Amino acid sequence: MTEALTPATRVLARTPRAGASAIATALADAFLAADAWTAPHLVDAGSFVLGARRRWLPRVVDDVMVDFVRAPVDSPRLLIAVIGDSPAFRAAIEKADAARTPIRIHHHVVATTRSREPAAGLPRIDDIAALAVLLELTDGQLAWFADTKRWNRRARPGPLHHYRYEWRSRPGRVPRLLEVPEERLRRVQRRLLERVLGLIPANDAAHGFMPGRSAVTGAARHVGADVVVSVDLTTFFARVSAGRVYGTLRQSGYSESVAHTIAGVCTSAVPPRVLAAMPPGGTPEERFALRRALAANHLPQGAPSSPMIANLAVRRLDSRLTGWAAAVDAAYTRYADDLTFSGGPSLAARPDAFIRGVRRIVEDEGHSLNERKTRIRRQATRQAVTGIIVNERLNLVRGDYDRLKAIIHNCILHGPSSQNRAGVADFRAHLRGRISWVESLNAQRGARLRAEFARIVWA
Repeated sequence: MTEALTPATRVLARTPRAGASAIATALADAFLAADAWTAPHLVDAGSFVLGARRRWLPRVVDDVMVDFVRAPVDSPRLLIAVIGDSPAFRAAIEKADAARTPIRIHHHVVATTRSREPAAGLPRIDDIAALAVLLELTDGQLAWFADTKRWNRRARPGPLHHYRYEWRSRPGRVPRLLEVPEERLRRVQRRLLERVLGLIPANDAAHGFMPGRSAVTGAARHVGADVVVSVDLTTFFARVSAGRVYGTLRQSGYSESVAHTIAGVCTSAVPPRVLAAMPPGGTPEERFALRRALAANHLPQGAPSSPMIANLAVRRLDSRLTGWAAAVDAAYTRYADDLTFSGGPSLAARPDAFIRGVRRIVEDEGHSLNERKTRIRRQATRQAVTGIIVNERLNLVRGDYDRLKAIIHNCILHGPSSQNRAGVADFRAHLRGRISWVESLNAQRGARLRAEFARIVWA
């Protein structure tokens, strides 16, 4: 007795039609699993996958071998892209579609991929499983935190979201979005920072969020210059894309899958509901650029891993600006999004022309300057770098010193609680930190503040 065919059974009985991407992926897996990286072996491996020796297959293999002299075992995604871009492959797909005789995949081959040797001093991470072990996660937990399919961006608001969003208005300027990771993701990002990202060397020009460097070390490079030029990058973190993060990790020797997953853990795409709530501020062009950057995967401002990754992702920008400064015998440092140049007569003669060159380099690297924050300061004026005076020696801005002195004096007269208007949890430690900052710039002023601090009566 023959079973009657229903519409449902007819659909289930069909052999799924493989698309161009699936076919390119199957061929890439077969090539990587071939016994040797030679044209005959690759053709044989591809023929096994396709169930027959296709006439166009040798031409695809030739295109592949032009790009790869050896098996790209750590770059399967790149190999898939090369196969998909092969003129012979595209022509075969188009011919099959026109004739309605789709190319079928008869066998699937599992290819083993591995990382190259990472750069010196970095841990070896061969695959996703090894990355999960390094981060003390299961494979499923790692996939959830990486969110490479951007499910969080499309999900409804709820407790399972990875980030909490806070818009900060800024008078006359485009607003800033703080993207604060929830505690579990924050712990994973800190592990990545401590065990991988913090071990990758950044450019010497970077002084923000770097071990052994600070705003003080950066400012020290500009003491006593004829002219100090300061420029600022707009929406710095948002413009560092997941692609930049991925490229940085690939350059450090990690495989495509490992780099892709780490980039997913450390980047975020803002949900449309959050973008729609953007408060007023900035020009229409600035607001549009910010929305577009935030909608794509980018470094979230608020994640512990973002500052270090930003330093790594702009290494080429730092290198190019260092070279541009050296051409006029100038020094260059960067503290997060604050770029500072200083030099002698050559820079002082034509600072405007120098800034135009800086702007070209910055825009070529995917960033933009905040024209309202560009400053040219000569010796006759107060030269400040990240809030530190650098005219003749490092010193604190007088207004900052006076305000801190007044707070300590009022603590003595009226008690510490009267001055803790921001509700700092450990106000005593907070004041000690600010005094230490003064001491690092001016020992005499710092000593006077510390003596006054000792007079405060703490409850």
